[in-house]
Amino acid sequence: MIVGVFCSLVSGALKPFRRMMFTMPGLSYVNNRVEEIKDRSNEKIKKVKGTALRGGIFILSFSIIVWMAIFIYVAFYYTYMPALTHVRPVHVQFKTCDDAESSICSFPYAHVILTRRQQFLMVGQSYKIYLNFEMPESVANRNLGMFMVCLDLNDKDGTHVARSCRPVMLHYRSRLLHIIKTVVMAPLLVLGTAEEKQLITVEMFSDFEEDDNHPVTNMYVEIKSKKIELYSSSMHIHAHFTGLRYLMFHWPVLSAILGVGTNLFLILFVLLLSWYHLFNNESRTNYYSQVLRDKFYPLKKEDNMQKKEILELEDLSSDTNKALCPQYPKSVVKKKVFLVHI
Repeated sequence: MIVGVFCSLVSGALKPFRRMMFTMPGLSYVNNRVEEIKDRSNEKIKKVKGTALRGGIFILSFSIIVWMAIFIYVAFYYTYMPALTHVRPVHVQFKTCDDAESSICSFPYAHVILTRRQQFLMVGQSYKIYLNFEMPESVANRNLGMFMVCLDLNDKDGTHVARSCRPVMLHYRSRLLHIIKTVVMAPLLVLGTAEEKQLITVEMFSDFEEDDNHPVTNMYVEIKSKKIELYSSSMHIHAHFTGLRYLMFHWPVLSAILGVGTNLFLILFVLLLSWYHLFNNESRTNYYSQVLRDKFYPLKKEDNMQKKEILELEDLSSDTNKALCPQYPKSVVKKKVFLVHI
């Protein structure tokens, strides 16, 4: 019984000692380790968040710059490159007469309106202008031989800009060739899939360039033959590309890569140059302001000290004058003060 009581007393006395020597250091060590792990994990999380944020900002900024470069190239392409081909139908008209031999009393003519606006073609670009005639291989056309086709170009005000005349005729085919072709193509001719006709293409202008002062808006076609027979006719205007336009049209992928790359380089160069000037000027401003502050701050401090000393001397002199000359008038007191200052 006594031993048990003694052991309980000893254990009770040793509890604070055990707590101080073993339990508290162990708990503090564990807590410190946990706090260190938390701090390290928080630092790593902050680093990851900062890296992700910087990476996102970089990717977003770079994407915006790339899209700007692409937009600039696309805008330049559609501004600089004209349409490759313009097609207009040519509706031929003529004056009729009561003559039994021929019902056409005038040369067939047509008025083609390119645009009702101020300008249709691009200035500085050369064009090739063609007239296509779909003519049947009739006896009248075969006997027609050669005839002239003229094309006049006028501006919106009716001013004559250019004129071109070209000879035209059907392609020659011998009687034997005509018979063989008719026999071979007989099934298609009977079914109506093929026709006995020829498509005649005439190049009216091989290198026409638009005049900025007189842009072409109207074209007049005249066929110098009263016996011609036509199915239909049309006008084709093809842009003849040279130089940069030729490269951009025939190698579009390579031109797009070079154009976007050039725009990207110029944008990055301008941004980096602006960044350098902005922050370099700020650093220079801070440097010179610090130099001026270091240079003039001691002078201001000395001026303040001198002003303080002058004020103290004035206070002292005024007190002395009051003590020495209490019965004198103000003018005399001023003189006394002046003498004291001296």
